[in-house]
Amino acid sequence: MSVPAAFAGVILIWSTTPLAIQWSSEGGGHLFAVMARMVLGLLLCLLAIRFTGTSMPWHRRARGAYLAAGLGIYGSMSLVYWGAEYIPSGWIAVLFGLSPLLTSAFSAFWLSERSLGLMRVGGLLLGLSGLAMIFLKGEATGGQTGFGVVAIVSATVIHAASAVWVRRLSVELPALAVTAGGLMLAVPLFILTWLIFDGSWPVHLPQRAGLSIVYLALFGSLLGFLWYFYLLREVEAARVNLVTLVTPVTALLLGHWLNGEVIESGVWFGTTLILGGLLMHQWDSYSRHPAAG
Repeated sequence: MSVPAAFAGVILIWSTTPLAIQWSSEGGGHLFAVMARMVLGLLLCLLAIRFTGTSMPWHRRARGAYLAAGLGIYGSMSLVYWGAEYIPSGWIAVLFGLSPLLTSAFSAFWLSERSLGLMRVGGLLLGLSGLAMIFLKGEATGGQTGFGVVAIVSATVIHAASAVWVRRLSVELPALAVTAGGLMLAVPLFILTWLIFDGSWPVHLPQRAGLSIVYLALFGSLLGFLWYFYLLREVEAARVNLVTLVTPVTALLLGHWLNGEVIESGVWFGTTLILGGLLMHQWDSYSRHPAAG
């Protein structure tokens, strides 16, 4: 697998995942949707390990990597599915656009990959300004939109911390093993959460919801995590999240075209600020290390 191909796959999946998450919750609720997705994803992952003959180490660093991946999957996905109940699908990818900025901050402290220079701090502040714009827009619309924004941002923080933690521990582990190990920890937690807070099997699951769960299990939970953890192993954690330079715009447009979501000027402005912060962040990277990949 090549790094550019993995990047393209993650961009495609992350662009379509927010809308699929909302569709998958129709009929059965978000707790059933995320639980069913992860259970199917784990089964597919174990089958892939069996047929590819991938080794799955269980030494101390491997267990630590599985723990980091599993807690990241459970924490971030639980919040994403809950938050998706209250905000348009396109906003999810926009808010996740903050992840490279957060990943860079975590990497500076945990991995010592790069120092936080003036440009990076400026990019972080610009991104946070975009977040504030979107949050204020959500508050202005009333209802519980603000809760949804807070949930997705919290999921982004967990996702970024998990990414750096996994990279710190899983340099020599197969990406498929990290994916499987993470899901093996996360799936029992998803099942337990569903049993405690819901526990009811959906009487009728709409076709669109069922197809979305299968799509997310195959592409989101298996191929998406596989390519994502592969990239974490091959390149810097902060660079992996460069896909978020593309996915906010594509996800917003998909939500508008396929789900009838209205994209107001305040959301576009906040998105522009976040993307501007990301560009400042990356410009600093390339100006310091122009030969870096």
